[in-house]
Amino acid sequence: MGPSSRRIPLVQRSFCRKAEEASAEKIRRKMRLDVFNRRQTAKLQRIAQIKLSAEGIPARDPAAKDAGPTTLDGRRRLFKGAVPTLFQWNNYKVEPTQSSVWERTEREPPELVHPGDQGQHSVTGDHDYCSVPEPSAEDLSKDVESLRKEIQALRVQREFGLQRFAGSDTDIQFYTRFPSYDHLMAFWVLIEPCIYKMIRASRAKSAANTDEEVLTPARTQTRQLLQPIDEFFLFLVFLSVGLKERDLAHRFNIHQSTVSSIIATWTSFLATALGSQCIWLTRAEVQAYLPKEFKDFSDTQVILDCTELRCQTPSSPLLQSETYSSYKSHCTMKALVGIAPHGPVTFISDLYAGSVSDKELFKQSGIAEKLTEDMAVMVDKGFLITDGCKCKVYRPPFLSKQKKKK
Repeated sequence: MGPSSRRIPLVQRSFCRKAEEASAEKIRRKMRLDVFNRRQTAKLQRIAQIKLSAEGIPARDPAAKDAGPTTLDGRRRLFKGAVPTLFQWNNYKVEPTQSSVWERTEREPPELVHPGDQGQHSVTGDHDYCSVPEPSAEDLSKDVESLRKEIQALRVQREFGLQRFAGSDTDIQFYTRFPSYDHLMAFWVLIEPCIYKMIRASRAKSAANTDEEVLTPARTQTRQLLQPIDEFFLFLVFLSVGLKERDLAHRFNIHQSTVSSIIATWTSFLATALGSQCIWLTRAEVQAYLPKEFKDFSDTQVILDCTELRCQTPSSPLLQSETYSSYKSHCTMKALVGIAPHGPVTFISDLYAGSVSDKELFKQSGIAEKLTEDMAVMVDKGFLITDGCKCKVYRPPFLSKQKKKK
């Protein structure tokens, strides 16, 4: 086949493609025309419905007061803010507004009172509350004072303080270990003159960091969160009940750091104030109150024993070995305590490391200098101080359980 025969199929294919494109374009035009015709038909139908509805609306009287403004050719114009009120569902009518219940209720006309009888006419026949006399200023002041007292009583009941438990000696003994409220207040009277010279722990700490000597307490620029007697009560609750600082902070409605500062301040203050007092009794004072149970030990001046307090384990191995107590199996601080035969505490030593022996603590405490040869001390059988004591040492025999049963 020659070259001319090869070009014929190409021409045919090109002609067929153009014919197909023309046919597709013709179909699209027809579809667009059908859509346009349907839209126009629907629009004409809506216009016809609107005209029919408008013919059913009754004509409006142009002389009416609310006819509104009109144009030059007589057509009405809407008021500003007007809304449609005539519809097909209400038959293009506006029903008159219904009168209220007050307007529809029938009432008798009020009685006419002669001006001369106005003084004799009383309104108490209809309203008895008008006959109640108004309270005087004195009555109002009494009511205000009564309400103020009730508010104060409720405030005292809500707050956790000394005033809340002042009327219960049982609660005072539980929270403070004082026998009664009167005993507590008697002790408070003794220390109250000194509390205004108290140096706060926070100020003492800041002065120690700056090598400043604190001689007088700083004046507080702001109001104290708790009164001094409530701070003292908080300290007693901490010692007696053993509550945690967080619990005390919630009870007294203060911050936990404030509780810690109060405890540290009162510990230092009471240690200074009470530690300076001489509690050692003379031989004559002890003999004056000697119980009859001590008739066989009439020269006993003091009863001695050691006590240990658990402490936090030190991080230093050397301090751990010094404070570890084999008796308590824990790190402790040890002190020597002495009481008179009739009960009062007459000697308290400083705290020493828990590993110190009773004999060594007796020597270092300084009580040996207070004892004379005509005195005697009473100790437990395990308290071996005979070698270091210049007075007599009593170790009374204790009955065993079997002898007690007999």
